[in-house]
Amino acid sequence: MGVVSVSMPDSLVERIDEFTEEHGYTGRSEFLREAARDLLGEFEDRKLEDRELMGIVTVVFDYEGTTVEERMMQLRHEHEDIVASNFHSHVGDHNCMELFILEGNLEQISTFVGKIRATTDTKTVDYSVTPIGDGEGIV
Repeated sequence: MGVVSVSMPDSLVERIDEFTEEHGYTGRSEFLREAARDLLGEFEDRKLEDRELMGIVTVVFDYEGTTVEERMMQLRHEHEDIVASNFHSHVGDHNCMELFILEGNLEQISTFVGKIRATTDTKTVDYSVTPIGDGEGIV
């Protein structure tokens, strides 16, 4: 089994440790293996392949001292072919929320979400994906 060294903020390590203890994981490695499998499996749903999809992506970030807002603008323009709508709002004292409505295929939406997740200094990134026009629920 390979070994991976990961750097992360102390506050995130503390949250992982608390979660692993509360939920009966044997340690950080077991927790991170499961998290990695879940993340890798998110966009591997075969029923969504070769279908037109709608995606909703919500990003929260601290607007002071970060370049997240600029990165959101870059991604919006870079992916203008799938960004159907975009909304920006201030939330609380120092936070902003960016909402993207996407229309595209699984690969396009997956790529967009991956780039959002890779953006440094985001606090949360949430999304949902649903097929367009067939009445199925949100995945």
